[in-house]
Amino acid sequence: MLNDFKNIVMTNRLYDYMLAQAEPPTPAQRELIERTHALGTSAEMQIPHEQAVLLTILVQITGARNVVEIGTYTGYSTLALSRGLGPEGWVLTCDVSEEWTAIAEQVWRDAGVADRIRLELGPAADTLRALPDTADIDLVFIDADKAGYIEYWELLVPRVRSGGLLLVDNVLYYGEVVQESPSPNGKAIDMFNEHVRADDRVESVLLPIADGLTLARKR
Repeated sequence: MLNDFKNIVMTNRLYDYMLAQAEPPTPAQRELIERTHALGTSAEMQIPHEQAVLLTILVQITGARNVVEIGTYTGYSTLALSRGLGPEGWVLTCDVSEEWTAIAEQVWRDAGVADRIRLELGPAADTLRALPDTADIDLVFIDADKAGYIEYWELLVPRVRSGGLLLVDNVLYYGEVVQESPSPNGKAIDMFNEHVRADDRVESVLLPIADGLTLARKR
């Protein structure tokens, strides 16, 4: 029987308490939060700060030097990943929006991390297919179009080294994964979760962080 005694309801007050325990945003992160919020409803695509702190820590813990991100948006997660890198590390980040990534590039320059980041505009699957077939990626973060998750996963897993990490965002998709009539995105995420669970190339766990975060380690 699974131990479910420690599950709690995350109230607004409890969330604020939890967030207060995280390392506070840097000036560059605060600027990016403010500029992204000014965009309106699309700002919900920005990861929350506690998730950004986790990304930075995971890059540091693993000593990752070769990081790939699918879905840049305004670059908050990219900034978090780059902050964890050592002097030889770099992030390849993929997106299709020149408008949103222009904001990202300016803040990356202001933060002094632009030289660690390579932005590729265009379909992410095309960018991934052009990568070497060697398994030398240390860490992956996927946060993009939900219908493409399985394709990105299949293009990336063979290119991740043994012991490398794959992190995937929005894997609870606003709770739709347990609804009887989910949206197309909710259905796509449910299919992706089943795909990961059946993948014996990795060991994985789905964490209740923000909208759900899958953390997988390649065997």
